Amino acid sequence: MKNNEHCILEGYISVESALITRSREIQVIYIQKDKDRGTIDHLFKLARSNKVKIKLVEKDFINKLATGKTHGGILAIAGERKYLQLEKLNIGNKGREPFVVMLDGIEDPFNFGYAIRTFHAAGVDGLVLKPRNWMNASHIVAKASAGASELIPTAVVQTDEEAAQYFMKKGLKIACASKENSLSIFDIDFTVPLFVVVGGEKRGVARTFKKNAELKFMIPYGRNVNYSLPTVSAASIIAFEVLKQRL
Repeated sequence: MKNNEHCILEGYISVESALITRSREIQVIYIQKDKDRGTIDHLFKLARSNKVKIKLVEKDFINKLATGKTHGGILAIAGERKYLQLEKLNIGNKGREPFVVMLDGIEDPFNFGYAIRTFHAAGVDGLVLKPRNWMNASHIVAKASAGASELIPTAVVQTDEEAAQYFMKKGLKIACASKENSLSIFDIDFTVPLFVVVGGEKRGVARTFKKNAELKFMIPYGRNVNYSLPTVSAASIIAFEVLKQRL
């Protein structure tokens, strides 16, 4: 692994999640010497099963490598996230209708991580992204998502059209927020096979998806305002409205 191809995962949850899913190659794990072995024994077992080296080091060593102060004495030197092809996403085999989400245009790594955590908690089957190098911010995304960015099956597509055509052929209905020809999110039937597209705050949802969307929704507000909700807030409403209808 070349130096410019690695990232640092910080904290127990981020490192554990990467080990569980083998979502990226882990070169070495550094653990603070005075950590209580009982609280991290599971991490040792996972590392052993993945044939990953663990090195016990001084606190100062970890502090010099870490970008933040919430690492809890655990770091991993890891490679780039491994992504799937669309056809490798395991959807529709869980006894319920598939629920897939595409995050498109979210620029901030914290918001990106929070959105992933939200959809993972709501039971999304797979995540779709367009190519982007998050290596320099992998530790932020993993931390903000509480490890969900490593756990959730994720595919990468080159274009919006590729994603739209693939999921339409699979029988999923494309759903997205729209100001035009839309219904309240609380009046939409989300129990169908579903591909939800969530855009960033600056650009919103791409035209390709709005053109092909069968389910266009809006989130009603309690008063007239001149702003829109932050992406993460909107993602939370969407994710758990889908979950509520499917419970």
